[in-house]
Amino acid sequence: MALDSSTDVCSAALVQNGAVLDERLNRNGSNHAALLPKYVQELQAEATSRSLTIDRIVLSEGPGSYTGLRIGASLAKGLCYGADLPLDAVPTLAVIAFAAKTAMLKEQEAKNKKQETRTSYLICPMIDARRMEVYCALYNADLRVVQELEAKVIDEQSFSDVLNDHEIYFCGNGAEKCKSVIRHPHAHWIDDIVPTGALAGQLADALNDRTDLVQTISGKQIAYFEPNYLKEFIAAPSHVKGLH
Repeated sequence: MALDSSTDVCSAALVQNGAVLDERLNRNGSNHAALLPKYVQELQAEATSRSLTIDRIVLSEGPGSYTGLRIGASLAKGLCYGADLPLDAVPTLAVIAFAAKTAMLKEQEAKNKKQETRTSYLICPMIDARRMEVYCALYNADLRVVQELEAKVIDEQSFSDVLNDHEIYFCGNGAEKCKSVIRHPHAHWIDDIVPTGALAGQLADALNDRTDLVQTISGKQIAYFEPNYLKEFIAAPSHVKGLH
């Protein structure tokens, strides 16, 4: 079973050998705490009805929404403890990059392109961090990190040194606001790419031998697992009367 609550999208899925057997997904972004446990219960019932045994939990570990990540991590850890299952944590940006690469390959197949597949491009998944800041990283075609995860304020010069030598495909919910700023001819945009539990599970299945992408935690170590918040949570001042 794979979970993702790192962004406005809340989702869970049953994945077997890379195939999505069942999925629950909501894009409204306002009720992860109520929806994710409900999705898990429904998928557990579905697994039982198919005589399937859930053998691990996959979690999209962030960065992303602080509250969303805590909800997902708490539920995943509880599931692992309750059923004595291992936890596979995958970076949310890698999930987005995996989804973008999958979309690119499908588009290539749809267009029946016969030329040799290009592998020199880079993928830049972005998660919105408010204003002009994003959480981002650069991956190559093999989903290996070329530029490490960082919180980056985007301006006209962002990625210009890399864009001079590589085509970069930007994606994720932080990419839309960067379109009007990054104008380099080597910059491309893939719309509507969001991380989901199904994609996290497929990534973990496809690349389970890649310890740089799939971190397996088991036993008592699960208690010490924390999502990748990247930045410390800062609570905003209350605007409720009497709580200033």
